[in-house]
Amino acid sequence: MKIETKCIQSGYTPENGEPRVVPIVQSTTYKYTTSDAMGRLFDLEDSGFFYTRLANPTLDAVEKKIADLEGGVGAMLTSSGQAATLAAVTNICRAGDHVICSSAVYGGTFNLFVKTFKDLGIDCTFVAADVTEEELNNSFKENTKLLFTESVTNPSLEVADIEMFARCAHAHDVPLFVDNTFPTPINFRPIEWGADIVLHSTSKYMDGHAVALGGVVVDGGKFNWNNGKYPMLSEPDETYHGMIYTERFGNAAFITKARTHIMRDMGPQQSPMNAFLLNLGLETLFLRMPRHCENALKVAEFLEANDKVEWVNYPSLKSSPYYDRVQKYMPNGTCGVVSFGVKGGRKAAEKLMASLKLAAIVTHVADARTCCLHPASSTHRQMSDEQLIAAGISPSMIRFSVGIENVDDIIADIKQAIESID
Repeated sequence: MKIETKCIQSGYTPENGEPRVVPIVQSTTYKYTTSDAMGRLFDLEDSGFFYTRLANPTLDAVEKKIADLEGGVGAMLTSSGQAATLAAVTNICRAGDHVICSSAVYGGTFNLFVKTFKDLGIDCTFVAADVTEEELNNSFKENTKLLFTESVTNPSLEVADIEMFARCAHAHDVPLFVDNTFPTPINFRPIEWGADIVLHSTSKYMDGHAVALGGVVVDGGKFNWNNGKYPMLSEPDETYHGMIYTERFGNAAFITKARTHIMRDMGPQQSPMNAFLLNLGLETLFLRMPRHCENALKVAEFLEANDKVEWVNYPSLKSSPYYDRVQKYMPNGTCGVVSFGVKGGRKAAEKLMASLKLAAIVTHVADARTCCLHPASSTHRQMSDEQLIAAGISPSMIRFSVGIENVDDIIADIKQAIESID
């Protein structure tokens, strides 16, 4: 099936007399006639549902759909995008391990790596999103367990060279993790370019309506976990009677362990209602993403031609340093987010934002409604000036999330707000 059809049809096929739409199974638990039947589920000998923290029919259908969209062997929904990153990294990292991460990632992700993972004993080296292959190779250590980047960074909108990142990671026998939240699988599928694990904050474009928090981890199913670096996958797990994930589950070892170990013990599960709402968003994702990208390009071109705008950053602009890379990886568009700065610095940026009428100032990004944010004073306010610069964020940066309204109305709003600047 083509991806447009997968958005609607994948993950759930009703039988005779069953609901046509994915049902909301709002139950924490499931009935069995014998203890042995349930015991086989606990021992991972049978597949099925016995407690919603581990699996639920509504979530299962949506997970299968997202795995199909990204080209993976399996997926696991989580309570948020942050939870997805936490679950994915801790699935293969322990105290004493080392990871490499792009410095231009979302502020919450940056804090997770620089603070929480550090507190857990996991060391991190940050590299620029446009790092050279030589510099990236020099960042690996003997105890490096993964390389993490965003396909299109939030909010600096840098486009990573995923093929090169994958080549470096695999040369050092570690997997490449890619957060693909902004492009979504409609515009880019990292697994096709060598990524091993793909993550999303499903709260963004996948949901599309800002109604349900969520995240997802997708397993590409191609990485060799039996290379001696990942004993938690290739050696016996005593909590499952010595079962070995790579032997029992083959190329789905990573995602199975994420569910049966990390989700079991940490419990950041997505709710059935949120999964149901997410699925509604997925069904129109292929319609919305082209409109987001089309509107965003027109907004970026308007801003680029305005005398009061100091700079504009949108990867699909021909003036963007990432334009050629976009043509390689995402020729149909990147996302609906534009960042820019107005002349006059932080004060002018605050004046512009206060003057907007259609665009709302919100913490969120990437849904149907146009919104904006000043990252330096909100999502990235915990970062020092040096860290902000490393992440590609200036004090005057405005992150403008272009919605799917009529683009003339969006541009008219920006125009009147810019004209309000002295």
